[in-house]
Amino acid sequence: MNASPKYLAFVLVLNCFASSVFGDTAEDCYTNGIANAAKGDFVGAVADFSKAIELRPDYIEAYNKRGIAKQSEGDSDGAITDLNKCIQLNPTFVKAYNNRALVKQAEGDLEGALTDLNKAIELNPSIALPYFNRGNIKKDKNDFNGAIVDYTKAIELKADYYQAFDNRGTVKRDRGDLDGAIADYDKAIEINPQYAVAYSNRGVTKVGKGNLDGALADYNRAIKLNPKFVEAYVNRGIVKKKTGDTNGSNADFVKAIELSPKAREMIKVQGYSMSGTN
Repeated sequence: MNASPKYLAFVLVLNCFASSVFGDTAEDCYTNGIANAAKGDFVGAVADFSKAIELRPDYIEAYNKRGIAKQSEGDSDGAITDLNKCIQLNPTFVKAYNNRALVKQAEGDLEGALTDLNKAIELNPSIALPYFNRGNIKKDKNDFNGAIVDYTKAIELKADYYQAFDNRGTVKRDRGDLDGAIADYDKAIEINPQYAVAYSNRGVTKVGKGNLDGALADYNRAIKLNPKFVEAYVNRGIVKKKTGDTNGSNADFVKAIELSPKAREMIKVQGYSMSGTN
């Protein structure tokens, strides 16, 4: 039976009344927080997630997302507090262990980060992300063999994980396996041809093999994909210097410093300057 016009009008009035009296639901606030975080408005996101938690104090995912937003604001202590709360509410919440590990890593607590990632993997060994993140920490600790094992496992679980191929390539390069590194960078680029980082890293490896023309082509591609890629300008400047293109080299160094004053130190560490001396 079709609803009468009076009944429909009553429902419409009731909905408007409920909205005006009760306001947004916890889910509405959570959705707003996700949208603000996606726009880079982390202050707004924290406010939205806080409102969601106020309305629903056991809203685990809101604590998780608020922790991530706080970390993006630079509030590591607040992030840890929120992620601790997630784990208190649900000790098997894998995402909270993974995200808390990233905060600990950013704060230099690599052992604490490893402990959290080990727990995440213990709880669910079939998720690629914790292996990838653990590989990053092992790389930072110079445990190259362990890092390769973890990146390889991440790739096994997620065959199109181009960041894992890229990072595994960097570890192989650091171990002196330049051909293996290039093979991994090639795969990362095959999966995502728009991934500028892989071109830059492959360029560095090609320099190590003496292939300066190939390196220059990779840096050119990286910069085309990301015109604000500071490291690519620095590295391209170094290759140009090696090939005798002093003017081109200086132009790249100037651009890198224009994008980030820290580039000056990067250039200096490599033993180069904009004066033509090295």
